[in-house]
Amino acid sequence: MSSATVSLSIPTTRPEVTVALMVETGLSPDVLRDLVHRFYGCVRADAVLEPIFAARITDWAVHLERMVTFWSSIALMTGQYHGRPVPAHTPLPINAAHFDRWLALFRAIAVDTCTPAGALHLIERAERIAHSLHIAVQSAQSDPVAPPKLFF
Repeated sequence: MSSATVSLSIPTTRPEVTVALMVETGLSPDVLRDLVHRFYGCVRADAVLEPIFAARITDWAVHLERMVTFWSSIALMTGQYHGRPVPAHTPLPINAAHFDRWLALFRAIAVDTCTPAGALHLIERAERIAHSLHIAVQSAQSDPVAPPKLFF
């Protein structure tokens, strides 16, 4: 597939970078949407992760759209996502086992949903994100006098 045959169905602030990544990885907005929906379907059925999400996510449609935007920004450099994932995760009652399970599910869905290059691209980013979030959560949980986090 050449970059001339790739059309963008998502807004991007970096169209040439996004197109190059789509060509290189085989990822597209449709693939990312499928991945996100399939992944969170597994999360919602998972004994380890489901309770964490069920206690916090009340509108799954909104959460899924936010995650599609997040992964579009991460994987295709679209610049669409403007959230703050670290403050959203640091107060959660999660530990290394939760991150390990999240990554195991993500890896399996990525391999099943994407081209090999696309799966590798996503898995590398997911591993870095999980590592960073785990460090942030550990740091927040080990400081008993840390002020409460604000969510707005």
